[in-house]
Amino acid sequence: MSRSDELLTVPQVLAELGGVSRRTFYRWRELGRAPVCVQLPNLELRVWRSDLTAWLDSRREAK
Repeated sequence: MSRSDELLTVPQVLAELGGVSRRTFYRWRELGRAPVCVQLPNLELRVWRSDLTAWLDSRREAK
């Protein structure tokens, strides 16, 4: 994480993923397949952009 990194809201993450539904995202969390999240004191979730990028890179299929 760097100073230029940003915390994304769940709706922002869903939009970055091309419109994945909130239900699907939370299901992925239950299964341990979602990007790493930060839970704020008000219980809202955020995802560091760098963690989302790393998660997407880890999902690449071998060519």
